[in-house]
Amino acid sequence: MMTSKEENKTKGMLTKKDLDRMAWRSMTYDYCWHYERAGNMGYSTMIGGVLKKIYKGQPEKYKEALKRNLEFFNITAMFAPFVGGVAASMEEQNAKTEGFDTGAISAIKTALMGPLSGIGDSIFLGTLRVIAIGIGVSLLSQGNVVGAFLYALIFNIPNVLSRFLSARLGYRLGVDFLTKIQSSGIMEIVMTATGILGMMAIGGMNYSMVYTSLILPIGTGESATTLQAITDGIMPGLAPLGFTWLCYWLMKKGINIVVLLVLIILLCIACVALGIMG
Repeated sequence: MMTSKEENKTKGMLTKKDLDRMAWRSMTYDYCWHYERAGNMGYSTMIGGVLKKIYKGQPEKYKEALKRNLEFFNITAMFAPFVGGVAASMEEQNAKTEGFDTGAISAIKTALMGPLSGIGDSIFLGTLRVIAIGIGVSLLSQGNVVGAFLYALIFNIPNVLSRFLSARLGYRLGVDFLTKIQSSGIMEIVMTATGILGMMAIGGMNYSMVYTSLILPIGTGESATTLQAITDGIMPGLAPLGFTWLCYWLMKKGINIVVLLVLIILLCIACVALGIMG
């Protein structure tokens, strides 16, 4: 007969209590967000407690893990614990195994960010939040204060549940199937597929969130057009894509993000003054 204490344990080093604590920590994920590495500090705060337990007695590996988990990370906050659970299971393998490829930890985090953000933003921000606000505002406009409570419940119950359940699911999947998936080659297929989805999500975000207005006139008379119209005629969103890749190339060359932001501001001011941008 299994005791309650034994039932509370997962197959790995971490217990449900550890994973639940990680889920609670994820509530602060968006408290410190910046454009250089997005939510990396919130993610490292979330996973820091389990890393301390995993690398108990291994201070050097613990330091490396903390540094590794300060890499760029951006995801819908509700799904951050799922990635944390998967990463925790891989960190556990690293603690037990000499020569473990820690690059795989960063790779799986990167591969999961795009697809899960697409799903999470659509469900929680694009659908659930809109429904909750619609119901809440409708009641509040009639003078019914229940609307405020309904909004909080409709949005936050799925919000909180998703964090706790996804943390356990991510860790369990990692512990149970990581070795089999890696040995069978399925991991490579999954990472390739999620990478493709991630690039699609990034492309969509680039088109919808990076704005250009190239008003420089090309030609004269009735046949005159603008540079923006020409680039859109070649491929819609070509100018924002080119601008994004230019910034990415400069970052790869080692240009500091703060310097890059200042250069972008100066470039925009100059282009507006010269009549290139509107």
